[in-house]
Amino acid sequence: MTGINITVFKGSSSGKIVESTTHKDGIKPDEVLLKITHAGLCGTDLHYKSSDVVLSHEGVGIVQEVGPEVTTFKQGDRAGWGYLHNSCGHCDECLGGNEIFCPERAMYADADTDQGGFASHAIWKADFLFHIPDAISSSNAAPLMCAGGTVFNAMHIHGMLPTDRVGVIGVGGLGHLAIQFAAKMGCKVVVFSGTENKREEAMNLGASEFYATKNVQKLEIGALLKHLFVTTSKQPEWEHYLDILAPHAKIYPLTVSTDALTFPYMQLVTNGFTLQGSICPSRGTHVEMLRFAALHGIKPIVQEFPLTKAGIEEAMEKLEEGKVRYRAVLVAEK
Repeated sequence: MTGINITVFKGSSSGKIVESTTHKDGIKPDEVLLKITHAGLCGTDLHYKSSDVVLSHEGVGIVQEVGPEVTTFKQGDRAGWGYLHNSCGHCDECLGGNEIFCPERAMYADADTDQGGFASHAIWKADFLFHIPDAISSSNAAPLMCAGGTVFNAMHIHGMLPTDRVGVIGVGGLGHLAIQFAAKMGCKVVVFSGTENKREEAMNLGASEFYATKNVQKLEIGALLKHLFVTTSKQPEWEHYLDILAPHAKIYPLTVSTDALTFPYMQLVTNGFTLQGSICPSRGTHVEMLRFAALHGIKPIVQEFPLTKAGIEEAMEKLEEGKVRYRAVLVAEK
């Protein structure tokens, strides 16, 4: 291959989507060329719509070509990628299987900004791509590359047990997946949402209990929670939830925000609560997430839009207005 011109859709200083071209001279021996078929829109993309970066980190496509050193993929395979594109491979975090925390990690919007999911093609290192299980459609796979991985990671590596009673704040892009994963892991899932509007849907997704919180001064839920997953775009009123947490409970703020985290200090100390930071998974956990989702039929609820400038603009506008149910997926023309 002598070179490839890739059509990409980027943010800009005006906040408008710009169609552009990224040129690659070819693929390196350890790289894979993908033709993108589906790309998810994440809330994080809204943070970068005013930056000169190619948007979307939830990409799925078909392998077109592989470098001579690649043995894990072949032409025609379906593959996806998420937030992480590369790591050093030799630091303590990488050697411990935690490369998402590698000091030299290459991540969305910080590295490889000339590539992303909103594009015609992408070229990535084979070691940072994931096979899509046959049981998962490409449209459903795209949101799992970030949203699914994020909620599964927090549940999987921080000690959540099938016997635990867990809470999920919010039934949206992250929350509707958190409900499914926690329920399929065997947990009692207690869901909190502002109104009663999403009660039936939450219960159908696997919730054991549902509580509307708007204008409620004190939550009464019976048995206390061991884990609380915060999936709303804004911080909750923490005082409403601390009395329903068990001693030593863990709290996971999962959404991206530039706001300062403000939390009642004394209740944190006297109850032994843990505020646990958690982001997208490292590769081993990501693979386990995909296998788990395929085995248990976990599927994002998606709205599809065309993978065009107009389609991206429409999807982003709906996401900003809170009108996406629950993950937007951009689909390339066949």
